[in-house]
Formats: sequence, C-alpha cells, structure tokens
Amino acid sequence: MTNIITHHDIGWRVIICQCSWILQYLCGNNLPYMRFSQYHFVDEIKRNLEKLEFKKPTDIQYKCIPNILRGEDLLAIAQTGTGKTAAFAIPVLHILHSKIHTKREDGIKCVVMVPTRELAIQIHEVFQSLGQNTRVNVFSVFGGVEQGPQIANLEKGIDILITTPGRMFDLVSQGFIRLNRVEILVLDEADHMLDKGFIKDIRDLIRFLPKKRQTLFFSATIDDEIKDLAYSLVKNPIRIQVSPKDPVSKNVDHSVVYVEMDDKRYFLERMVKDNPESKILVFVRTKVRCERVHAAMQRVGIESVFMHGGKEQQDRLEVMSTFKQGKIQMLIATDVSARGIDIPDVDFVVNYDLPEHPENYVHRVGRTGRGRRKGMAYSFCDEQEKPQLAAIEDYIGKSVKVLELSKDGYKEVKDLTLSKTMDLKQIVGELTTSPNKRYGVKKAKKTR
Repeated sequence: MTNIITHHDIGWRVIICQCSWILQYLCGNNLPYMRFSQYHFVDEIKRNLEKLEFKKPTDIQYKCIPNILRGEDLLAIAQTGTGKTAAFAIPVLHILHSKIHTKREDGIKCVVMVPTRELAIQIHEVFQSLGQNTRVNVFSVFGGVEQGPQIANLEKGIDILITTPGRMFDLVSQGFIRLNRVEILVLDEADHMLDKGFIKDIRDLIRFLPKKRQTLFFSATIDDEIKDLAYSLVKNPIRIQVSPKDPVSKNVDHSVVYVEMDDKRYFLERMVKDNPESKILVFVRTKVRCERVHAAMQRVGIESVFMHGGKEQQDRLEVMSTFKQGKIQMLIATDVSARGIDIPDVDFVVNYDLPEHPENYVHRVGRTGRGRRKGMAYSFCDEQEKPQLAAIEDYIGKSVKVLELSKDGYKEVKDLTLSKTMDLKQIVGELTTSPNKRYGVKKAKKTR
C-alpha cells in the first residue's frame, strides 16, 4: 500500500483516511461505505450489531476499525456523541473472540482505563451488548463500592477489564489483577484523564504491561500534552481526527440567555413546566449549587434527582438509573456527568452555571443531540460569567447565539404563576416566527 497520503506532525504518522479505496483495501470489500453486515466480523458480533440496529459505521468507527483490526497503535480524536466507544469495542471484541477457544489462558487481555466510575459502567454496558454470546468475558472495577464482589469476579477469569485508576492499582498491589498478558490498552477520554491528574497513574500502569502490545488513545480534544504522552508510550501511532471546525455537534441547537444569578431558578422552573414530558439535564458548577438547585425545584413542586462527586457510588448508580429510565425527568449534576456518559433521549441541556473550563461546554451540550437525534441547549449567563462565555466562544471558534429579552419580557418570566400559560420558548422567541411584542422579546442575535 504505497499511495496513502501522509504528513508529519511532531513525529506522528498522520494518515488521512478520506478515500474510500483505503477502507476497501483494509477490509477486503469493494464498497466505499460498508454496512456492518459486510465487515469480516465474527457471526456473534454481527448478530449483536443487527439486534442493536447498528447498520452503518459513524465516521470515527469507519476510520478506526480497520486500523485496530490490523494491530496499529492509534490516537483518535472525535466529538462526543460520535460513537467512539463502539469504534474500539467492536474490533477489540472481534480480535479477542477469534483468539479465545476452549481454554482461557490466565490473565487479562485488554485494559480500558477511564477517568470516572460512570464512564466505566457505561463502557462495560456497551461491551456486554456488543459481546453477547461471544467467548469474551468483560468486567469493570471502580472505587466507591465493596471490593469483595469485584475480586470474586476477577478470580473467575476475565478477558477485558474496564477500570478507573485508583481501584485498579489497589487490586494490582493485592495481587488480584495481573497485567502480564495484556495485549491491548485503551485510554478513553485521554484529555480528561490528564485534566484529573492521572498521568502518573497512566505511566505506572505501563510498567506492569508487556512492551509488545497495542495502544489506543481516544479523546474529544487534542493538545500538545496528550500528543507528548501518547508519543512517549508508543511508536509511530496512526492519528485519526474527525473534528469539524465547530466542535459542537450539528444536531445541537445551543443558545445563551443573559440571566441574573438569583433569577436563574425562575427560568429553569418555567422551562421545566413548559416541557413536562421532556428529559432535561441541568449542569451546575459545584456540589453545593447542585443541592441548592434541587431544593429550589422541590419548593415549586418539580421533581428532580441530583448527582455529584460527593454522593456514594450506589446512590449515583440509582440516580443515573432513575433518570435514564425516565422515572424522573430532570437530573441536576456537576461536570462528573458531562464526560462520556450516554444518557438516552435527553431533550434539553441547561447550563445553569457556565463551566470553568471551556471544553466542558462542548461535553455538556453533547449530552443531547446524540446519534441522529436533535437536541437543544440553553446557557444561563450572569454578568460575572461573561468571561467564561468569551472563553467558550474562543474555544469553539464562533459566537453563541444570544436570545435577548427586554426588561418587560424578563420580568414576565419571574412573575409568571402556575395559572399563566405563557411558554418560555415563546418568551425568548426561540421557536416563533416573529417576536412576541407583548412580552418584549427582541430578535435573537449573535454576540459578535
């Protein structure tokens, strides 16, 4: 294969896989955009893909799967909600299933390291769904729960371990996890791993792994620190990037409304009552804010659940389950839920507080508009938060649409009672064809 277009980026071998013939060469098929049924996967995985209604690969899956099957080291960058987990889960399951026969050799074959417990649980669920009826055993370990049941499962023998760093190293030091047979290492949400200070844990992990292995980095963003880390751990990784100029998914309509800090609860209340059947995910800045907003909603008769890093793991699991199943329509959370968590059918994301780190804006609003669904995101911005908004706009490379209210319109939101029926969407003019003069709505405009 001699005609692949390449260029160098700080020692990286960058392969631009835009041409359909590359995929044809790698997968042995003459169709440029293959369906999953046409890939050379084992039958069990094909049946699971069909049952899950996975028909065609997303861009990141289309570009990553052939290289992973070939045993290449990889650095993959793509937006949240684009199917990154399946991009590595499908080929890893295929590779390991094809190697495992009647006798399972002692030791784990693949480690997937992630920054949060919630993400570990989610990725475990994806592997289980895609790997049903295969010969591959998958298990996840993380802190915040008793380690006894985790040890019992490890002793039965597993092939794929999904883990957070802390609990994994506890079990390694106790001799319950052996990493000498690992063939594949996956670092998911690599940028967040570095943000949370896990770089030492990553380097410590490498010391336990065989030198001959396949290493896969998956990240929503790329910077020099991530490139340097990856470059220090592997040789000549293929870099695949699916990153349009706007990092916010095209399926998400996102806007900002200028709201004073003490008035935000009125706008949230109005939005929830105007959309009683909608699933709403609300992001706040701190644990204290999380509980205060939850209490404020309780006072006006709105049910919600809340989640932050201070809750016990079992409580966090119950909260996520309640929200995912639609038993409660509103979840209030800190950024612990913004990264990588796939919550089905979220209609609205509300940035009750703007995030301190601009990249978290992309991850927050990416909780809606996932797959082929459309979603909406509103940000409530106080005067003191305008620097954060400016940082977000710099990060995404464009202005966020502003929905402006006149003084009368703003006051109307605060003064509305349960007996009044004015819809918040009408008040901000979001979905109306002309401004509603009664409530003083001005035409939405750009900030720049």
